[in-house]
Amino acid sequence: MNAQAQEATSIVDIVKHFFSVVIVIAGITAFYHFSEFMLLYRVLGLVAIVIVALGLLLTTALGRNVWGFALESKQEVRKVVWPTREETIRTTLLVFGMVFVVGLVLWLLDMFLFWGVRLLTGQGG
Repeated sequence: MNAQAQEATSIVDIVKHFFSVVIVIAGITAFYHFSEFMLLYRVLGLVAIVIVALGLLLTTALGRNVWGFALESKQEVRKVVWPTREETIRTTLLVFGMVFVVGLVLWLLDMFLFWGVRLLTGQGG
């Protein structure tokens, strides 16, 4: 009995997924078909259709799982200890300094290697 209920639920979910895709494709087709209307109206219609499709998807098991994940992620972001302005500025300046130093080292290495290759091939002074 339980396996049949799960199978029926998964079939219903598959049908909902299919209709969500069909609704979005129909919305995109209508967006281009009604090109004589103002762009604002077409965009608002397309946004409404996408919202309907997302609403339909949220009624599936996958949609409920994604929504639960989003809510848990929001709770986790609240727990993050964000750096202060001073720490952010200090870290940014450190990154800029390291990029400059590495760039300088790579430029010098390239210059000396180019000089060595020119010397070995007899093209340089």
